[in-house]
Amino acid sequence: MNRSIISFLFLLISIVSNAVEFSTAGFYELPASGREVHNMNPAWKFVKADVKGAEAIAFDDSKWSVVSLPHGLELLPEEASGNINYQGIAWYRKQFTADAALKGKKNFLHFEGIMGKSRIYLNGQLVKEAFEGYLPIVADVTDYLVWDKPNVLAVCADNSDDPLIPPGKPQRALDFTYMGGIYRDCFLISHNQVHITDANFESEVAGGGIFISYPQVSDMSATMDVKLHLRNQSKKIFKGSVSYTLKDREGNTVKEFSRSVNIKKGKAAYAKARLLLNKPSLWTLENPFLYDLEIRILDKTGQVVDGFTQKTGVKKLENRGVNGLWLNGKLVDEKLVGVNRHQEFAIIGNAVPNPLHWRDAKKLRDAGVHLIRCTQYPHDPAFLDACDQLGIFVIVPIAGWQFWDNNPIFAERVYTHIRQMVRRDRNHASIFLWEPVLNETKFPYEYAKQAKLCVDEEYPYNESLTSCDPGSNGSELFPIVFTHPQSVSGGVPSVYNAAVQDPKKLYITREFGDNVDDWNSHNSNSRVHRSWGESPMLQQAEHYAHPLYSYTCLEALYASNKQHLGGTLWHAFDHQRGYHPQPFYGGIMDAYRQPKTSYYMFMSQRPAVKNENLAAETGPMVYIANELSPFSPKDVTVYSNCEEVRLTVFKGGKQHLYKRSSSDLKMPSPIITFKDAFEFMELKSLSRKGKQADVYLLAEGLINGKVVASFKREPSRRPAKIRLRVDDSGYPLQADGSDVVVVVAELVDANGVVKRLSNGSIRFSITGAGQLLANDVTDTNPAQLNWGSAPVLIQSTDQAGTIKITAEYAKAGVHAIETGEIEFASQPVKEPMIYDAALLRASYNQAKINRSINNQPVNSDAASLQKEVEKLQKKISEYELREVERDQDDFGEQR
Repeated sequence: MNRSIISFLFLLISIVSNAVEFSTAGFYELPASGREVHNMNPAWKFVKADVKGAEAIAFDDSKWSVVSLPHGLELLPEEASGNINYQGIAWYRKQFTADAALKGKKNFLHFEGIMGKSRIYLNGQLVKEAFEGYLPIVADVTDYLVWDKPNVLAVCADNSDDPLIPPGKPQRALDFTYMGGIYRDCFLISHNQVHITDANFESEVAGGGIFISYPQVSDMSATMDVKLHLRNQSKKIFKGSVSYTLKDREGNTVKEFSRSVNIKKGKAAYAKARLLLNKPSLWTLENPFLYDLEIRILDKTGQVVDGFTQKTGVKKLENRGVNGLWLNGKLVDEKLVGVNRHQEFAIIGNAVPNPLHWRDAKKLRDAGVHLIRCTQYPHDPAFLDACDQLGIFVIVPIAGWQFWDNNPIFAERVYTHIRQMVRRDRNHASIFLWEPVLNETKFPYEYAKQAKLCVDEEYPYNESLTSCDPGSNGSELFPIVFTHPQSVSGGVPSVYNAAVQDPKKLYITREFGDNVDDWNSHNSNSRVHRSWGESPMLQQAEHYAHPLYSYTCLEALYASNKQHLGGTLWHAFDHQRGYHPQPFYGGIMDAYRQPKTSYYMFMSQRPAVKNENLAAETGPMVYIANELSPFSPKDVTVYSNCEEVRLTVFKGGKQHLYKRSSSDLKMPSPIITFKDAFEFMELKSLSRKGKQADVYLLAEGLINGKVVASFKREPSRRPAKIRLRVDDSGYPLQADGSDVVVVVAELVDANGVVKRLSNGSIRFSITGAGQLLANDVTDTNPAQLNWGSAPVLIQSTDQAGTIKITAEYAKAGVHAIETGEIEFASQPVKEPMIYDAALLRASYNQAKINRSINNQPVNSDAASLQKEVEKLQKKISEYELREVERDQDDFGEQR
């Protein structure tokens, strides 16, 4: 790789890193505003058991393990379905000293997610009990903090089955896994006695916190309405003002506005403002422009007492029935085609750190995805932050799946969760659709009516769109119905056909693509593990695109009328399930986010135009889905979004040309098949003649007769070494003690071509500022090579620095595979963290000792000398092999 390309990649990484921002409790911290946010994630003591008295200040937790949030109770193997995860009570404890500067302020603990039932104690006192799972828990701890000694924060988390906590269904009968623990972020938020409130803490209908709406939007102008809730908990009347400063993405001030406020002591009030924007930059899928609205509360002397930044996109959605969906006064004429996504990752389960959420969204936007359904519960706010920035519409559902409990407590909790969901997410530009009904559930009519009412009350504007399953009780109340497109004939229940008759409604396919034989066996040509190889993955891609049988697929979605908006594939990634012993293998990427063939098929549906407004891959692409192995099909499949594709078969050989025509399929870019283009025996003939360099396939994508994209495929030869790469989507590992990145080990030949048809295992070791989230219990170290690669998770420490990963082929010998090494650096974080650094680093040191005991390699002169010996042995081996090859040629054997 030349220097200019390397420099460009570093520049791109820098741009992406600087662009990525995550909210805390729904806002972005504003310097010198009087409001402080401290990250509470690092260094908690943890035990996976119910322990009496664990909330007490003097409780001895010295034998507990040390963990950092997000934390999901345990590391699980990739094959962790069938309800094998822990269910029960777990305890977390954290000691911290409160900064004296926070004394006299209002102090709130904000947990983004604790699974199931939870109790929060501070200094031995119960602060809050919650029954959430997927929504924030906010606790006022002002009166519980101590200032002259360490504070003790204890959390009891119980993810046991409970029919009164949505989703309510026992995990053993559920199609996804609850997981458990404090699996999202925890913050300590401090501000003055006069402050902007938290919407969920206040629990006012359509109120609390900040609410931004856009009653009028066009290219020429937009009206921004801001509704701000302020509380005065000081001992005197507050007289001051609210100042608004709207800035564009370059930091230029677009609009300024202020108004006076008077709030009686112990009372709250709303400060409302209307801002008129001339020629605004609108938020769209292809240009997700976000403004920064800086809000400052000033007292009568001009001193700032509170404030924060709220990111906002100027956007207005309209349901026009038979005339389709309109965004910002224009018809959305492109189908909204995307995927479902669970908040779950290999090994770590639901405990996904913020950067990993962004990397998920980035990978899917690279593939051209415009719409993501946050299956089947509200996802981490960080994921919505990423969708705001990347131009992805999201469907946000309430937690539920095929379960209803007649106990009125269950319904009341669901209603509360719907309101909390809307209050939490209402300011996100990426919100497309609220799904307030329980997925695939036989609920009563009154529930559907009240669920929709909850959204309508919490978001009382026309652009608030809600959806429901067809045929469900109360489905006629909803403006959008989940259904399959009319263009699909045969095998579609009549209720779906009946549902598409209302000219006032819009329709979208909530889940398409899965193709099981029955709901017990789950045999399917859509469910393909990446390790199964070439032909199964090709079949999956064809099934998702346009199978020969009638089925809802990409072709059917793109062929539907404008009243049917599109659909989301089930599912983006492989993931765990409760009621079935096998994970779901139908993702276009595996659980580690390594792409399958269908990922590139989806990518070929994106426009062939470079878009500088997106922090994602855009523009022309071409991909050859043929590995040139002895078992590869003769027909060569190519995915491309170009007008023409030229395939060259071996150097100086045949050329095949595909040119798009009006007779092509309805989807933007059909699968391109070059019949009988590959023949292994021809490859062998050239190889035996010593012309290995001539053996390749070259696909070139052309637009207006010019080559704009190319892809070269070579066959893999003798495996020679392990190659490592960091899969971070351009956003480097963050040194916060929580971030996780995937490092992929690939078995390659001397030319760097991956040896897909391989076996064996890879053993990983690590030195520096990181930890391996891998062990023999989870079958991840050593890790089995699957389709030529073995991924491993690396977690950061609290110190930025260099990390070195070594990957060894587990079976050493004279002809051993060359060991792979890679070095990369974690990046320092800016946000302040409250934690016991000595405690956390002691746990890192203990982990290093454990790795040494387990005979993992450590840095030493002996190890370096051993590597030099191995290199010399390999050179001798290569010489001997060349002698063997010459002898074979001399005998002229036909092999």
